[in-house]
Amino acid sequence: MDLLKSVVKPMLAGLGITRERLKRDKITFMYPEEVREQHPRTRWRHVLTRYESGLERCIGCSLCAGACPARCIYVQADENTDDARFSPGERYAVRYEINMLRCIFCGYCQEACPTGAIVLRKDFELANYHREQFVYTKEMLLEPMPIQK
Repeated sequence: MDLLKSVVKPMLAGLGITRERLKRDKITFMYPEEVREQHPRTRWRHVLTRYESGLERCIGCSLCAGACPARCIYVQADENTDDARFSPGERYAVRYEINMLRCIFCGYCQEACPTGAIVLRKDFELANYHREQFVYTKEMLLEPMPIQK
């Protein structure tokens, strides 16, 4: 009798749950042809934005790196000159890297940025084959230049 209570009864209960789940309609998306709708607050791929003039929004303040709980952002700043101007401020990020293997996609970097330079967009296809390819450099993160009229 103890064998019946301890083994058979839980197995029958589990099979009952499985039987009920098999009666439900299946929800399958044929990815990548059919993409599932994402939530409005989805945060995935990081992007460094630009102004309409083409100047980078990032001023090299490193507030994003300081706000990151995973410590996956590295910013090296340098001074703008009159000959080479990359951002409207005094400084710009000469080197900006994000280690995507360490990133937890919390969005604190986006909240901490005073100029709105770093944003997390809905591009979620971030897979690669080599670990080195998960360190996103400034060139990989920066938006393309806007089309000038």
